[in-house]
Amino acid sequence: MIEDQTKIIQVDIEQEMKKSYIDYAMSVIVGRALPDVRDGLKPVHRRILYAMNELGLSPEKPHRKSARIVGDVLGKYHPHGDTSVYDAMVRMAQDFSIRYLLVNGHGNFGSVDGDGAAAMRYTEAKMQKLAVEMLRDIEKETVDFAPNFDETLKEPKVLPSRFPNLLVNGSNGIAVGMATSIPPHNLGEVIDATVKLIDDKEATVEDLIQIVKGPDFPTGATIMGKESIKDAYRTGQGKVTVRANVEIEDMGKGKSRIIATEIPYQVNKARLIEKIADLVRDKKIEGISDLRDESDRNGMRIVVELKRDVNANIVLNKLYKHTQLQDTFSIIMIALVNGQPKILNLYELVRHYLEHQKDVVTRRTQYDLRKAEDRAHILEGLKIALDNIDEVISLIRSSANVNEAREGLMSRFGLTEVQAKAILDMRLQKLTGLERGKIEEEYEELIKLINKFREILANEHLLLNIIREEILEIKEKYNDPRRTAISFSEDEIDIEDLIDEEDVAITLTHLGYIKRIPADTYKSQRRGGKGITGLTTREEDFVERLFITSTHNYLLFFTNRGRVYRLKAYEIPEAKRQAKGTAIVNLLQLNPSEKITAVIPVKKFEKEKYLIAVTRNGIIKKTDLTQFDTSRKSGLIAISLRDDDELISVKQTNGDDEVIIVSQSGKSIRFSEKDVRDMGRAAMGVKAMSLDSDDIVVAMELIEEGADLLVVSQFGFGKRTDLSEYKSQNRGGKGLLTYNVKDKTGHLVGAKVVTDTDEIMLINTNGVVIRLESKDVSIMGRHTQGVTLMRVDEGDSIVSIAKVANEIEEVIEE
Repeated sequence: MIEDQTKIIQVDIEQEMKKSYIDYAMSVIVGRALPDVRDGLKPVHRRILYAMNELGLSPEKPHRKSARIVGDVLGKYHPHGDTSVYDAMVRMAQDFSIRYLLVNGHGNFGSVDGDGAAAMRYTEAKMQKLAVEMLRDIEKETVDFAPNFDETLKEPKVLPSRFPNLLVNGSNGIAVGMATSIPPHNLGEVIDATVKLIDDKEATVEDLIQIVKGPDFPTGATIMGKESIKDAYRTGQGKVTVRANVEIEDMGKGKSRIIATEIPYQVNKARLIEKIADLVRDKKIEGISDLRDESDRNGMRIVVELKRDVNANIVLNKLYKHTQLQDTFSIIMIALVNGQPKILNLYELVRHYLEHQKDVVTRRTQYDLRKAEDRAHILEGLKIALDNIDEVISLIRSSANVNEAREGLMSRFGLTEVQAKAILDMRLQKLTGLERGKIEEEYEELIKLINKFREILANEHLLLNIIREEILEIKEKYNDPRRTAISFSEDEIDIEDLIDEEDVAITLTHLGYIKRIPADTYKSQRRGGKGITGLTTREEDFVERLFITSTHNYLLFFTNRGRVYRLKAYEIPEAKRQAKGTAIVNLLQLNPSEKITAVIPVKKFEKEKYLIAVTRNGIIKKTDLTQFDTSRKSGLIAISLRDDDELISVKQTNGDDEVIIVSQSGKSIRFSEKDVRDMGRAAMGVKAMSLDSDDIVVAMELIEEGADLLVVSQFGFGKRTDLSEYKSQNRGGKGLLTYNVKDKTGHLVGAKVVTDTDEIMLINTNGVVIRLESKDVSIMGRHTQGVTLMRVDEGDSIVSIAKVANEIEEVIEE
């Protein structure tokens, strides 16, 4: 009978499960899912790059089949599935997945629509230039090596990584009990932060936050809010809201479309479009008539066409809310520090990288020093041999074998074994005078190098300077502009303190394009000049309004439908003089039938200040200014209107002003604002002027002492008339004649109260602007037609006039 040799070990199942799970967890944390803080790579990525380097797949060499690369990685360093290795390599070659590519892929490497890469037997790859910087100097014993899985080869524990790859390309990984999510950043900003730490040992995380503005995603888009970024950089954890870059385009006939050109990072474009389609089908979002993907090799373009008279901003906000057009990116900056996972803030990430570089450059210098000293040692032996060449030759000839010759040289001349071997290996050509000179020259250069290396190793300041120079060289070679814009979120601090206060001209076109330009762009010209082009517009468009204000003032936008919207002047995008500007629908949530008809600047919302509004049908209303001290994206009611009426003018008053109202047919009426009682925003108002059935109001101005009323007609005629000629009347009357309207002059288009120190601007339908001094305009009686102020070509007409504020700095006449 055979004795049973089975040995049974009693084990506590709870303890065994605990121990086994901890072992598994640590294996995943250290060996798979988390990046090393020094090179920013997980083991699989490190092994791929090292294997490609060993295969000689440098940027100048031809591509090699991906299957060959994956096979090398599997067979030599990474005993896991081939899919995991290939997927990791593919990601390093996708320009929508990684900010700075490390692998140069040839073939189908997938798309932002979620399409997978072709099989590894079809694709080819090699290293990108930047990947070479990850491996630079690895042959100089700059990093530690460890045995591979079967101990037949050595692999690096970390790469030299001559740029801060962890921050530059970021990292994502789910381990056991923890996950890391480090966003990519701009190479130049991260290198500048590293240089700051080199230059200033007292630098803090706050200093680095000033340099690293925020994540820089490969897919661009816009981060909403700066404080969330700063919090994440301070603590190592946080969230940022990323919003697609979109534009609203007017298609004419009351229709518009939303166009997305950049989407948030890691968003699948095809799935995003599918989600929008689902929302339309389920009627969760209404007003969309068409949805298509017009992306091509030139860039992304997702088009959402809207039905007639649908408010594009409302639809866009719903898309932000219900789809990944607006997404959240979680930041959890966990990396391995000495093999242990730690949450790190921005300063700690940069400091750990800098410590790694100090180690790399130190070890490289030690290696170079050792090699230089070894070579100098040999050259010293060669010099001794050359100085005693006859005796050396004689000793070698008389020796029975190589060992005897080596021993003889060592004992006779006090040489080391290495030096003696080098003399025995020396060729006869070294005996020539030229070769002897080269040895002397090489020896002198080596002594200089040895002294330099020793000095570097003894002086940390020199060591840091080398790191600084080399990393700035990488920045110069590979830096590119930021792709991801960073915008303030609505609940953050006002950015007014960051904006210089200056006078600007705001222009608004008939089709609703607005822009901001410095006020002194326009030059003063003599009466009758042709003017300068204010902006280039579409054929059917023309400039309708131009006014002067300060960048720090509020702008109240009143629409023809009696609503008011509010912006700061600096929020109007600045543009060049001939640019058409930005569509106002991109800034304000206008309803389809709304059009801006009045814009006024407001410094402060003070009590006992009023806004007086006048409609084209001659209705006037006065409202306390403080009632407008609120901001609502959808706008506020400024005046209730009848269906056939529109708001045409708004002025700010102090309660004791007089107003003068001018009609298209040349009539005017002057009365005190006290005749108009203060009303709420939603009120309709009272009659200001009795109009004929074919007449409308074109202007409303405030009376100034000693000033004149300047009126301008459709075909460029105008005049000034002393305001004393307009007696004060009761509100609601027919008024007095102020202009003799004829076919030659055309009807009145506007009126301004001016003094001799004022300047005015006239704008015609072609967008041409002329700037005049009011004193150059003739003073005439109420019954005249005036003189030519601006020559108007056939088919053109004056559409708007604006007064330049007195405080605007004068410019030199052209």
